[in-house]
Amino acid sequence: MNLSIRDLMASSGVAFGTSGARGLATAMTDQVCYAYTCGFLQYLESIGELKRAGERVAVGGDFRPSTDRVMLAVLQAAADLGYAPVNCGQTPSPAVALFGLVHHIPAIMVTGSHIPDDRNGIKFNKCAGEVLKSDEAGIAGQSVEIKAGLFDAGGWFSAPQPRPRPVSPAAGAAYVQRYLSVFPADALTGLNLGVYQHSAVGRDVLVEILAGLGARVTPLGRSDKFIPVDTEAIRPEDVALARQWAGEHHFDAIVSADGDSDRPLISDEHGEWLRGDVTGILCAKFLGADSVSTPVSCNTAVEKCGWFPEVRRTRIGSPYVIVSLQQASAAGAHRVVGYEANGGFLLNSDIPFGDRTLAALPTRDAVIVILGVLLLARREGKTVAGLAATLPARFTASDRIKNFPTARGAALLARFSTGRPAEDLAAVESVFGGLAGRVVALDRTDGLRCTFANEEIIHLRPSGNAPELRCYTEAATEARARELNAAALQHLARPV
Repeated sequence: MNLSIRDLMASSGVAFGTSGARGLATAMTDQVCYAYTCGFLQYLESIGELKRAGERVAVGGDFRPSTDRVMLAVLQAAADLGYAPVNCGQTPSPAVALFGLVHHIPAIMVTGSHIPDDRNGIKFNKCAGEVLKSDEAGIAGQSVEIKAGLFDAGGWFSAPQPRPRPVSPAAGAAYVQRYLSVFPADALTGLNLGVYQHSAVGRDVLVEILAGLGARVTPLGRSDKFIPVDTEAIRPEDVALARQWAGEHHFDAIVSADGDSDRPLISDEHGEWLRGDVTGILCAKFLGADSVSTPVSCNTAVEKCGWFPEVRRTRIGSPYVIVSLQQASAAGAHRVVGYEANGGFLLNSDIPFGDRTLAALPTRDAVIVILGVLLLARREGKTVAGLAATLPARFTASDRIKNFPTARGAALLARFSTGRPAEDLAAVESVFGGLAGRVVALDRTDGLRCTFANEEIIHLRPSGNAPELRCYTEAATEARARELNAAALQHLARPV
């Protein structure tokens, strides 16, 4: 049986793009996962990255209940195409990606990141790094041959598959050593740190690295049930837990990560979680960045702080950040970094630390942000709260309207995009002027970002693959950013 990847994308209910495949676990049948893996590997063959003949393919996963099953389908697909799968087991996404980069092999991570556990996903990395927007058409254009009888009518393996290949600890161990081999063994000595473990696949890795650098570490909140911790939309219970733990244990900071452990969470000594676009700025400062790439939705404190010779704004999504990093390096920048609002940090340059070097890792990584914030605070003799206070007072908020038709979102942006700048400014001001005053600039890098004379920002972004409208706001206080966000969404939710 021959399956078209493009047809499968339309019929399976499992979206497939630069972020990989994602969908309900029940829709991610063995056949769907198998076919998408074959399509990805065949695409790498078509562009000359792979030649089969026993080449390795790294596969890892998170702690979701469906992950083991999906990993089995991925491993089997690679083996059936003639590759030698490496079962990296349950280990962080950046560990799997690093293993692939170092050995110049594909790296596949089975994870739904922070989404609920009734869903899952597969993230694909080429031999040279993440799949980019320019790869999408090539992958979608693949057709894969499925052996007759391999799957039943429901898309599940028709016969029990061989037990998974033995787990190799190499990827996880190399990720730990990436940091222990660069920073001194006493780099964090004297710090009292909590690690909120929940169901993050990197929960033990975090403890090992922090303790290995001299910190006193207390594991917290370990769970056998998957908890969908979203670093961009922290749950109220996690806000309360951090404050409680900080009061009980007098931590210098509490740290954590999302499900696949590529996005960090860092609290100050009071148990207040820092936003990802704040920790990204602080980590970039620690690394001495001379070029910073970040999506247009992130906090403008990165420009206002004056710490970086170049700040490059991108569309939202790591593929766009990666392209910007590549362009910055090609233009001659030497310490090229990027970060997203979710806290994920990308390092496109080798960074020297004395006689040791932290190698580039141009994919989302949580550990470098945690270490960067803690080590910068130590270097400057500040608490984490004191360090965050050195940034300009800029605060961001975000929320969304669900069930906002895609056509309505497109019409909204078109209303403010006539090609006549003065009219567009006036049109935006007629809608939002009562909330924030006079409009002075419009940015259409991704959606519509409106800057007002009082330096407040309202950024509208219709979803490209769901009936939703996202709104980001920025103001001089956290309360005002939230107030502005709620008011803007309330206004937009009114029937037209």
